[in-house]
This record gives sequence, C-alpha cells and structure tokens, in this order.
Amino acid sequence: MADVRIGAWSKPWNLKSDRAIGGAPPSWLWAYDPAGFEQVGCVYTAQGFEYSWNGVVIGPDLVWRDDRWVSRREFNKDPDFKSRNTVDDATFDRLVRHVYKVLLTRGLRGTLVLSTDEETQAMLRSVINP
Repeated sequence: MADVRIGAWSKPWNLKSDRAIGGAPPSWLWAYDPAGFEQVGCVYTAQGFEYSWNGVVIGPDLVWRDDRWVSRREFNKDPDFKSRNTVDDATFDRLVRHVYKVLLTRGLRGTLVLSTDEETQAMLRSVINP
C-alpha cells in the first residue's frame, strides 16, 4: 500500500507492529533492516535514532508563505493532531514544527530535504546551498 505519494514515487509508512509482517521489519527495526528501505518512517519511529544520511519530506502541513512558516492542520495526517478539540491551533503549530525539527536533525553526515510545496521549495533552494 502506498501511503506517501509524490508524483510517480510512492512508498508505504513503516509498520506500526512490533513484529515483522509480509517481509517488512517491525517498527523498531525499519530504519536498520534492509527490508525497511522500501518504507517511509515517521517521527515516532525515527525519534531517538541518528543516521549517517537522512531524508525528510516536508509535507503540505508546513509551508513557507511570504516571510514565515505556516502550519496547516487540514493537510496533517496524524490523527492525534487532527481535531481542534484535542489540540488547539497554537499547540498544533508547535507540535508540527517540533516533528520536523526532530526529523531534520537525525542525519549525522547530512539530510536531504524535499518539500511538496512549490513556494517552500523555492525558499529552501535560496537558503540551502544557494
């Protein structure tokens, strides 16, 4: 199942299970087991690990507009973040930024960054290896 799609590229999220299923490693091994290479990890399974190289997709839930980062709840897929009854807007903004901070700081040698948003891509190009 392809949970994450960007153009013609697609991959499933890492398993949530503590056991291997269908050749995919358990959630706690997805980043180190070669079978996990075909999966996309989430912040919950990446947190606490460091990798030589890291890749981060900045989704449409955090975009650059004018001169600042803007979080957009309607594009976030985390069920814990979806409802305003559970998480107010200020807390949502803080949590989304924290998720990306964690993901962007896992690479020891480097991190590759891709944004799905054109305006955000343009800003990133202007500040990363300009």
